[in-house]
Amino acid sequence: MALDPQLLDILACPDTHHAPLTYDAGAQTLTCTECGRIFEVRDDIPVLLLDEARLPSEAS
Repeated sequence: MALDPQLLDILACPDTHHAPLTYDAGAQTLTCTECGRIFEVRDDIPVLLLDEARLPSEAS
């Protein structure tokens, strides 16, 4: 299931407050185009916690 486009329009990075985030449905992640942090989407719920975000250098 994909995230609702209206939800994607209002989500923002909790660090930079940059919006919108880039959604990768295959990887189930949201990426901030400003700081590069990668946030997981679990059970169709975005986990926008800085302590759980990955930095681009940590991405696998």
